[in-house]
Amino acid sequence: MAKEENVQLVIIGGGEDKGTDKEILKKVVELSGKHKANIAVITTATNYPLEVGEEYKRIFYDLGVDKVDTINILSRKEANQKQVLRSLDDVDCVFFVGGDQLRISSILGGTAFHNYIQNRLEEGLIVAGTSAGASMMSEVMVVEGDEEDAPRKCTVKLAPGMGFLKGVIIDQHFNQRGRIGRLLGAVAQNPYTLGIGIDEDTAIIITGEKEIRVIGSGVITIVDGKNIGYTNISEQYPDEPLAITNVNVHILPTGYRYSLINRIAIINEGLTKEKEEDHK
Repeated sequence: MAKEENVQLVIIGGGEDKGTDKEILKKVVELSGKHKANIAVITTATNYPLEVGEEYKRIFYDLGVDKVDTINILSRKEANQKQVLRSLDDVDCVFFVGGDQLRISSILGGTAFHNYIQNRLEEGLIVAGTSAGASMMSEVMVVEGDEEDAPRKCTVKLAPGMGFLKGVIIDQHFNQRGRIGRLLGAVAQNPYTLGIGIDEDTAIIITGEKEIRVIGSGVITIVDGKNIGYTNISEQYPDEPLAITNVNVHILPTGYRYSLINRIAIINEGLTKEKEEDHK
């Protein structure tokens, strides 16, 4: 299927609506080819692959998808098998479920499966992921960290991700679990890296032009450390609070966009006018 609007990635902050509206999952289906879509659900991250896989199969079939398969890769040996790669030949979208992002990177990272998906991204494949399946998208990913705490050097543990999205760090369940401190700590370690925190039932859609579009019921929080004036992260003991100055933060709800290339938020004036009309 030809891909709509050059979309490459759909990154979901977890807790997406699976009941009534299913807004985000509907969008995944729409972008993947609507009723002609072929979706592969990758359950490597979860300890409950059968239950989780069947749930997403049911939802995608209910949304009218033509074909849905679950692929549960449990070892690097499996991830290098030709029959696994062949099962992806006609797939329009691979959807990574939640669980543990380190399972995804340690089992799939650098394998034939990983390389195949990376190559197919350039040919129109859509890669979608929720929760742990969101965190693993970036080159450097959050593995674990403290919640509802001030930023400290020990607040966050980082590891290499799958590298589908360059130059960013993704965190999920963001405002619901108070993760701003650990994202600030991650950005302070490399200020050129852009931190993106995604709320539950919220997603970002990434186009080939490296533009973010926000959908869902929550917000995304973008932490841009490029212009940090000062941080004491290299001087502090791990458990001491950090000092960080001149951090740029953007809060963007549904309908707003952000340019990853220019690092600027794009205001949706049409949406703003609609809201003004609604309040008259």
